[in-house]
Amino acid sequence: MRPLVEGVRRLLASTGRGLLLGLLAACSSTPLPPPLAQAPASNSAVVTTALSSSIPTDERQNLPAPILQTRSRWTAVHWAELPGWQDDALHEAWNAWLKSCERPGPVFASLCSQVRALSIADAAEQRAWLMANLQPYRVEAMDGTSEGLLTAYFEPLLDASRKATAQFSVPLYQPPIGLAQRKPWYTRQEIDTSAPAQAALKGREIAFVADPVDALILQIQGSGRLRISQPDGTQVMVRLSYAGSNEQPYRSVGRWLLDQGALRDASWPAIKGWLQRNPGRVNELLWSNPRTVFFREERLSGQEGMWGPKGAQGVALTPGRSIAVDPASIPYGTPVWLTSTGPTALLQRLVLAQDTGNAIAGAVRADYFAGWGAAAAELAGRLKQPLRLWVLWPKIR
Repeated sequence: MRPLVEGVRRLLASTGRGLLLGLLAACSSTPLPPPLAQAPASNSAVVTTALSSSIPTDERQNLPAPILQTRSRWTAVHWAELPGWQDDALHEAWNAWLKSCERPGPVFASLCSQVRALSIADAAEQRAWLMANLQPYRVEAMDGTSEGLLTAYFEPLLDASRKATAQFSVPLYQPPIGLAQRKPWYTRQEIDTSAPAQAALKGREIAFVADPVDALILQIQGSGRLRISQPDGTQVMVRLSYAGSNEQPYRSVGRWLLDQGALRDASWPAIKGWLQRNPGRVNELLWSNPRTVFFREERLSGQEGMWGPKGAQGVALTPGRSIAVDPASIPYGTPVWLTSTGPTALLQRLVLAQDTGNAIAGAVRADYFAGWGAAAAELAGRLKQPLRLWVLWPKIR
């Protein structure tokens, strides 16, 4: 291993080793961000202004020209503009980058051999290589707006049964035969009440869960994990991945509650609280969203359980380091510096653009993959706050 490390050091020397001077080692962190109350107070705009003002005027002017994408404009900046740049635990992001290198786009493919070699380097060497080889660009809308919206998504983790029982009675389906021949397919209400729809789905059940709202959340997220009890008392973990939909329009149940004046906070914890107070209106809420998602089952074994589902790039997502973006604004596989300060979390970290979603549209828009389990569900249910993004793009040599 040591000869490889020395090779990495020689590589860094040839690509700007001098940049190591003054760099700080990244402090440790967990994939999920701390609540804002536990994080140091920060004002991104003030920090950015202060750092930028420390750069000589001639250096600020010596930057590449802007780059135009279909739905965004990228404006070149100095590294000093990136809030928290010196403090990130880059090795966590490197895991996500190694995943991107399994299916790299043409722009980053040539860098993947160096990315792999640097996976055993320390944070200072990784940071120096990034600064020597990549140029940060601030992502802006075409009108110059550089602030957007950050939300989060996750993999629900649910207990389930292969057979319907008194406890587990809500089915999760694989696509029905002939789904493609009838577009749109039956609505959610018709699936629950119509004899033809139920006949088409008979025998297509993958598993049964206990809570219809949990099933809805799993469908909205597009994938999830099931912990299925076996007859011998053991449990097996499987992943359900998106395999199609009934092609009905998606309507937010949270929006439905807000429009009725039933809630002021449309987070999932608040929605579940409303349902506990109104158990007779469960179907009314569920049927307000006619869209239903069908799944395929994937076994989770060994190291597969350490990663999330495959995103739109075709690689497994990394908790806390993968984001969904609008690919017309940021191409898949692009490393992105993300900063977001709000009531739920303080985030300043390197992430990889590896996924997209129907609601993820626009220049400065991202959905943060939080992982799975209770903490991820809590974060994803509440995260909705301002966002700024910088893409890290290869320098023109």
